[in-house]
Amino acid sequence: MSEIGLLAGAVLAPGDAGYDEGRQVFNAMIDRRPAVIAQCASVADVVAAVRYGRRNGLPIAVRGGGHSVAGMALVDDGLVIDLRRMNGVSVDPDARTVTIGGGATMSDLDRATQPSGLATTGGRVSSTGVGGFTLGGGTGWLDRLFGLACDNLVSVDLVTADGTTLTASEREHPELFWALHGGGGNFGIATSLTLRLHPLPRFTAGLLLWPPEAGPEVGRAYRDLLATAPDELGGGFVFLTGPPEPFVPPELVGRLTCVVLLTYAGDEATARAAVAPLLALRPAGTMIAEMPYGDLQCMFDDPPGYRNYWSAEHLDEFPDEAVDAFCAQAAGMIVPSPSQHVLFPQGGAVARVGADQPLPWRRAAWVVHPFGLWDDPADDDRGRQWVRDVRAAVRPWATGDVYLNFIGGEGADRVSSGLGPDNLARLAEVKRRYDPDNVFRLNHNIAPA
Repeated sequence: MSEIGLLAGAVLAPGDAGYDEGRQVFNAMIDRRPAVIAQCASVADVVAAVRYGRRNGLPIAVRGGGHSVAGMALVDDGLVIDLRRMNGVSVDPDARTVTIGGGATMSDLDRATQPSGLATTGGRVSSTGVGGFTLGGGTGWLDRLFGLACDNLVSVDLVTADGTTLTASEREHPELFWALHGGGGNFGIATSLTLRLHPLPRFTAGLLLWPPEAGPEVGRAYRDLLATAPDELGGGFVFLTGPPEPFVPPELVGRLTCVVLLTYAGDEATARAAVAPLLALRPAGTMIAEMPYGDLQCMFDDPPGYRNYWSAEHLDEFPDEAVDAFCAQAAGMIVPSPSQHVLFPQGGAVARVGADQPLPWRRAAWVVHPFGLWDDPADDDRGRQWVRDVRAAVRPWATGDVYLNFIGGEGADRVSSGLGPDNLARLAEVKRRYDPDNVFRLNHNIAPA
């Protein structure tokens, strides 16, 4: 390892102090032992690490936030290029842009932009890595208003498979820039991203809770509300384990609970008026309050150390039969656990912009996201089966498209579904130009044409 031993960051190998901590990722199911972990602190470190890995024939994994459910940030007996030390954030409030390092998380981004009253679409928790999230498309609480994260991309600085650096934007390497709107980490290592920001002076969040048997009625009301809702309104229809919070009735704590999660880009009074049809259903518990957007991002952080299995299906419509099928599957979720049985709305800016992007799912109205987390390995089969059962239950209404950031390793057909066959062929040409040897293949992989 002497060839990369002089990095500004650290180089770890098995037996080194910090090695085991360095190979831990969000999904506790993943237990891989890299030969080398390069904890890069600069672009020069990333270049040196890529060249070292290429010279030594090592498979290369790239770690930003480490949030991939499939553990794509790690590889056995290979090289991990860990970007977490490259987490700087620079805000230009006049230009309404933010530039972030490739290892920054949503918390780094949101806390930096918040003092200026600005924001951009981020993930739904604070610990997600911004780079992988954005390059995979990027859907979050603000996407109906501000578009997907990739819609707000201004430029990306990359280290390519031969260890060179470049900037992709609408003017520089435009075809590569197109590919970075959903093609993920297939084309290089993103060491820096610049994103557009939008004014967000006030923000309201809330939880409305009912016993699970109210699910079908609440689901229909939520569906009908979102059909004409303003873009400012987001959130989701969720089944989860009732948390031990003051606003949660004692009979729901630790038990399966039906929830509408409210997010609103505006003041509390307007938010309450927007969800009046749901409040009319007399929730058993209610919490609605104005808060900084960054605080909401931290409220729903997925706890680390749990075993994870997720997937997704997109729906063009959510008729009564689909509502019933969705709600019925909540009974199979592991409770108590941090698992969530989620229906997210799309529409708004998600559907209006980005026509020429490799993201066929953005026109769907809804996404069903069974999000399984549990702590006992004995529950692995049960947890996985629940996720599969959810997908099967809503498949009659599914588009067949899928947001790849929401799934693990489900095979080449699902990658094609996430990008679209025509887009995949175009992406393969971009891959051939920038990574002809498929060096960056530990991802939802696009093989070179």
